[in-house]
Amino acid sequence: MVEQGEGSPVSMKEEGAMRGENLYIGIDLGTFRSSICTSKGGKKTLLSLVGWPKDAIAQRLMNQRSIVFGEEALENRLLLNLCRPLEKGVIKHTLEDESSASPEEKGQARQAAKELVRHLVSLAEPTPGEKVYGVIGAPARANLFNKEALIDASREVLDAAMVVSEPFTVAYGRDFLKYGLIIDIGAGTTDLCRMHGTIPEEEDQRTVLKAGDYIDELLYRLLQEKCKEAQLTRNMARLCKEKHGFVSHTPDGVVAEFPVRGKLVPYDVTDEMKRACESIVPDIVEAIRELVGSFDPEFQTTLRNNVILAGGCSQIRRLDKLLEENMADLGGGKVIVVDDPIYAGAQGALKLAMDMPLEYWQQL
Repeated sequence: MVEQGEGSPVSMKEEGAMRGENLYIGIDLGTFRSSICTSKGGKKTLLSLVGWPKDAIAQRLMNQRSIVFGEEALENRLLLNLCRPLEKGVIKHTLEDESSASPEEKGQARQAAKELVRHLVSLAEPTPGEKVYGVIGAPARANLFNKEALIDASREVLDAAMVVSEPFTVAYGRDFLKYGLIIDIGAGTTDLCRMHGTIPEEEDQRTVLKAGDYIDELLYRLLQEKCKEAQLTRNMARLCKEKHGFVSHTPDGVVAEFPVRGKLVPYDVTDEMKRACESIVPDIVEAIRELVGSFDPEFQTTLRNNVILAGGCSQIRRLDKLLEENMADLGGGKVIVVDDPIYAGAQGALKLAMDMPLEYWQQL
């Protein structure tokens, strides 16, 4: 039962009817890719990229649009002033150690974040007069200032918003709330959160600043050294990782083609790919060791054997097996990869939004 204003309690049936008039959304606002799931059954994903045409000619080529998002922005990047508004899992320049950023840079990042959230909500197709309630996933240890920036970015398009830990949304979506460890490897951060049947506290969470972006940058440098004559970009390194990424070993090797004076030339980049993808593993294993070692000793074995791997980089081949191998000195462990890394966080956020009592959203 929930209370409606000062009147009598409304029944579950009446509350259900009221919920039907509202739109609930779950957003995974990622450094590289953002996803949204809605109570209408819709789901969309796009690159976390915002672009403004450089001049009148560019705007004409973009069909007179003043702003472009996602993959379309990337494809037309030569025509646009691009902004990737999120970095290290939070809105750019909202970290305390980034005071060197100019007011213009800070303003552009915040504006781009607002526009990105606005665009994501528009993809949910809210109807006129419909209340829109949303849960937004944030890095596991995002501080209060970072979370307030996310709330501010959503203020104009959501009637009420709640910011929660991204690993928690993954766990909530899977009903994985008791005695387990979530590892969410995104682009900007790797977030770890141990679950034990209650709302996770600060000591239950770790954020590692080595994730997909770190792999891409290292792979780009290694490819430059290996393929000295090839013309390379960081985006080409990322695409190569997404297609061929692996750890431990691969029976086939990795051969990638890169342009040399206009002609595609094949290169064996097996060693470079392995080195780049494995570069994030030691820090993740150390974080696992800290979270397991500081947990109740009677439940440490259960924790080690219930590890869920999520996020875009969970798709790197054999990463789950390599983490298991590195947990051997802890007594072993079991790692399972989520079925849908792209939407696991957004689906969990949506489930949480729909499970919250209606009065909670009304209070917000």
